[in-house]
Amino acid sequence: MEVPKNIQHQIAQFQQMQQQAQAVSMQKQNLDLQVRETKKALEELQKVEEDSDVYKTAGNLLVKVKKEDITKELEDQLETLELREKTIQRQEERVMKRLQEMQTSLQTAMEGSGLQPGPGN
Repeated sequence: MEVPKNIQHQIAQFQQMQQQAQAVSMQKQNLDLQVRETKKALEELQKVEEDSDVYKTAGNLLVKVKKEDITKELEDQLETLELREKTIQRQEERVMKRLQEMQTSLQTAMEGSGLQPGPGN
């Protein structure tokens, strides 16, 4: 039995949305890693004496910086990352909701056409 064009189109859109969901998930994982690394760096900085030498990477170099400057930089970076994390979380929720809606619509269309949705759809 041939799949109707409108259902083929819905399947293609569904697959695109699945790819988008996967991309958003990967972005979320990457941001989560960056947040954890930044928090860990801030924790380590708290253990360091105020007059200790502190270095940060700049490309292939290590550059000496003031502890208070790098602490402020990392706190700002953490704030930005956490905002991005909230944004990506909302985006992930929207994509997953849309994916669920598309799946329901696709199943209804397939049943209406006498097709049975399989495990691969």
